[in-house]
Amino acid sequence: MSKIDEAIDILKQMGVPKSQQNERSGLTLLALLDLKEQTPWAAARQQLLRIHDILVFVNTHYGKDYAENTRETIRRQTIHQFEQAGLVVRNPDNPARPTNSPKTVYGVTEEAFEVIRNYDSDDWTDLLEAFIAEKGRLAERYKKLRDRHHIVVYAADTSLTFSPGKHNELQARVIDTLRSRFFPAAQLVYVGDAANKMLYVEEELLDKLNIPFTEHDKLPDVVFYDENRKILFLVEAVTSHGPVSPKRQIELEQTLRNCEARKAYISAFPTLVEFKRHIDDIAWETEVWIAATPGHMIHFNGPKFLYVHTGEEF
Repeated sequence: MSKIDEAIDILKQMGVPKSQQNERSGLTLLALLDLKEQTPWAAARQQLLRIHDILVFVNTHYGKDYAENTRETIRRQTIHQFEQAGLVVRNPDNPARPTNSPKTVYGVTEEAFEVIRNYDSDDWTDLLEAFIAEKGRLAERYKKLRDRHHIVVYAADTSLTFSPGKHNELQARVIDTLRSRFFPAAQLVYVGDAANKMLYVEEELLDKLNIPFTEHDKLPDVVFYDENRKILFLVEAVTSHGPVSPKRQIELEQTLRNCEARKAYISAFPTLVEFKRHIDDIAWETEVWIAATPGHMIHFNGPKFLYVHTGEEF
């Protein structure tokens, strides 16, 4: 058998789902173990690779030219299932690294490596049986390792668990600090996560407000609704992506054209430094909140917040 066929055979015997018993998954395994066509399995070595590195390896050593836009397919249709099977672990060098970080790497677990490197040896069958018996426990153990770095925030009578990362840390601050200080009566309607775009969705309320929504629609990062004041609070958490710019505001107005609630647009920043980086892009008649100084809000133009220090209105 070719090296690719052997890799697929290993995946079959290790019990990965049938949809991962294919060339793409076999090549991914070979890349993670630095195994070329003539390299024996006993010479496999563990290494940490980005999805891009995997594509380069299979193109260089197996002549398979996967386009860069297949990275998400490999992540979702191969790597994810490898993680669930206890074959692969994400970011073992830094479990707190954000899911969507360009530095995210994957590596074969110690337990799986010990089995795979003995493929075709006298120890293969015994090691394989032991791995299969334990793989559920292994997958759960590695999941718990990742979960230690997750961010938990309580809202809407439930707990929301965000994957690690600065963006999600800021979203958590928006939910538990911004809302409590400035619109405590507002209800959480929607929040996404880098790993789960629909982390929390009040579908019935969205429907009531005439807001169309599917997984592919682009609502702001966090949405609240104040029923008493009929105000929709639309918050963009700005770490890598931009604030509520004039272009973004027009897009949202179009998306929300059938929603009769009044709309308050807020760009949330972690620090004043981050705010200064984006200040030229912020739309007029929108608000800015900075997590580092949570008790204050910046209003971009308009007379409604013109007060002297005594509270007297101009």
